[in-house]
Amino acid sequence: MKNFEEVANQYAPMISAIIRKLHIYRDYESFRQLGNIALWQAWQRFDDAKGNFTPYAYRSIQGAMLDELKRETKRNEQSSHCDNEIKEESPEEYEENLPEWLEVSMLNEHEKWLLDALYVRGCSLSELAVAENISLAGMKKRRQRLVNKLRETTLHPYKKEKVHNKKGGREQ
Repeated sequence: MKNFEEVANQYAPMISAIIRKLHIYRDYESFRQLGNIALWQAWQRFDDAKGNFTPYAYRSIQGAMLDELKRETKRNEQSSHCDNEIKEESPEEYEENLPEWLEVSMLNEHEKWLLDALYVRGCSLSELAVAENISLAGMKKRRQRLVNKLRETTLHPYKKEKVHNKKGGREQ
């Protein structure tokens, strides 16, 4: 078979046709590059003894583009699931969703949002990390700070208050 540059020039209109057929209207150049990569992979794997290259190339290019569209859709659903569900609420609604016994007056608005997202809405740490554009480790650290702050400010019914004696030691 020919060298790849000739094949790429010959099949460039096919890549454009597949992009149009799949109604890809954004990231056009990325999908064109993806089509070229899929064409190159098909060119590498193709065996002349098995038949004509054109249908094989078409299916390879189309399959690669469909796979990428599925990946994009999945990424968008994961990131927007938590964003859409939570970011639409006002700070007052966060407090309404939380239990009455929880002392939330000491929390800032972002901490109330995080508390609501994690424990009322049930969003995962990874979803929240994507929504906040931080790493998973960063989101875990924020959760830990929030939990520690709640432990310090919220009185538990079975927890004794710490009382200091005159000698400077603590009695419980």
